[in-house]
Amino acid sequence: MSSLTIKDLARKLGVSPSTVSRALSDHPDISPATKRRVAEAAAKYHYQPNQLAQSLQKRRSSTIGVIVPEIRHHFFSTVISGIEEIAYEHGFTIMVCQSGETLAREIINTRALIANRVAGLLIAISSETVRYDHLAAVMRYGVPLVQFDRVVEDLDTGKVVVDDYAAARGAVDHLVEAGYRRIGHMAGREGIALNRHRFEGYRDALRGHGLEVEEKFHLYGGFREEDGRKGAERYLALDELPEAILAINDPVAVGLFTRFKEAGVRIPDDVALVGFSDTPAAALIEPALTTVYQPALEMGRAAVSLLLKQFEAGKDFAPETVTLSTRLLVRGSSDPRRRP
Repeated sequence: MSSLTIKDLARKLGVSPSTVSRALSDHPDISPATKRRVAEAAAKYHYQPNQLAQSLQKRRSSTIGVIVPEIRHHFFSTVISGIEEIAYEHGFTIMVCQSGETLAREIINTRALIANRVAGLLIAISSETVRYDHLAAVMRYGVPLVQFDRVVEDLDTGKVVVDDYAAARGAVDHLVEAGYRRIGHMAGREGIALNRHRFEGYRDALRGHGLEVEEKFHLYGGFREEDGRKGAERYLALDELPEAILAINDPVAVGLFTRFKEAGVRIPDDVALVGFSDTPAAALIEPALTTVYQPALEMGRAAVSLLLKQFEAGKDFAPETVTLSTRLLVRGSSDPRRRP
């Protein structure tokens, strides 16, 4: 355990100890930028509040901590339902936090849950999480950790994922077979495994059909609907549109869809769209969105089951990765009427 004190950390950052303390406790008077700076420095220097060190000496509770990027995202709210169902059956309650897609809040949430002596932690990392000192620290303290959906591959933990590569490749195969050739990809942020695997599936599917990635049609963004709208603006600013776009998830696809429609772009006649997740919105828009179905409820059940397995095995637990199946749901947004 690091002997770094709050005063030491404050000195390194050039701020007062009270600022560090309030930033780490997510006080509303501290700016998001300062919270981020303090949280990242705490992870870098392995600083732990005294309450965390003390809590680790006590008996842990029957509460499981869960961190997701956003609760409002239907996929993650459904995962949480699956987690709670199995946790409740085994006498556990859950405590849910959301990172808001930021590393700083993810670090703060992790520390808060461990300080509350959770029995274990389940996490889907934020889009900003390309450093993971805080999760490595959880493992060093002996707190069981399982990752799901968005994971840090380098951490030797239990993981529950889908085959993102195969799912993306299958989606692009469908588009090519439907007659589309110039296919774009509205990706998430660079640096996380899920994004990389989906891009590789997209790229290899194109190559398998003798096609190549057109760089101007391959854009990076985020995971929210507004990121899709921003992506649509960037596509509209080009001298030509792609014939089809594979979006990183359904919210981004819906954002693309709505902005394109506002601009008079016809779906799928001008641009076909494919999403990922199968959220309720995918079936409600017109034409309905072709999307990759992810078994969110099953993912939640599998994640907490892995954690329970780790509780039972203790130090003998051998981390494993559970890979769940997906399937492509073909709907009107990729109507196969267009042929080469």
